[in-house]
Amino acid sequence: MEVFLVTVGFIFTIIGIAGSFLPVLPGPFMGWIGLLLLHLTSTIPMSYPFLIITFLISVVIWMLDYIIPSLGTKRFGGSRWGAIGTTIGLIIGILLPIPLGFLFGAFLGAFIGELLYNHKDIKRAFKAAFGSFVGFLASTTLKFMVSLVFAGLYIYTVINYWDEFNF
Repeated sequence: MEVFLVTVGFIFTIIGIAGSFLPVLPGPFMGWIGLLLLHLTSTIPMSYPFLIITFLISVVIWMLDYIIPSLGTKRFGGSRWGAIGTTIGLIIGILLPIPLGFLFGAFLGAFIGELLYNHKDIKRAFKAAFGSFVGFLASTTLKFMVSLVFAGLYIYTVINYWDEFNF
């Protein structure tokens, strides 16, 4: 059973890293599941504060993943309409069966939202859409960093307890 939990936990950790770039997968949360599976082994002592803190981090990062592109839109001069368009476009883009639909969706959503707000200012709409792209890159970087930290914690824990596993 230990081999199974360690192996599946490692797979979830790797999926967590991949999920940093794929919006379909909640990257840090998948990495957290890997840590949880590792701590469910009989060899690793269960640390509830560690699991709770890492879980809360993964939930906060998951929520920020939907907020940061909207903040990027506003930071680059977009209106509330552009921020709402970014969120709607991101969600629609995830559902579309085209590669990188989420990226184009956020960009187009912000652009369309800004045009609905003020159809005469195309330059401002484009700038706000670019802001949503920058926000998306920032949120992806944040997810990737957290997923790498979770993977590092996983590997560090396995190395420290390697001799005690009953393989």
